[in-house]
Amino acid sequence: MRSLLYIIAVILIIVWATGYFALNAGNLIHILLLIAIVAVLLRIIRGGN
Repeated sequence: MRSLLYIIAVILIIVWATGYFALNAGNLIHILLLIAIVAVLLRIIRGGN
């Protein structure tokens, strides 16, 4: 089940990021926010300490 959630999260993030960067090129704050969201999702999915 964790594997399925991970796959869904990654697909959604990739689609969202692609759509965002296709419309608005280069927002540093947004890129940092995206990295933070991915880090949090990975910690939740992997059952971080």
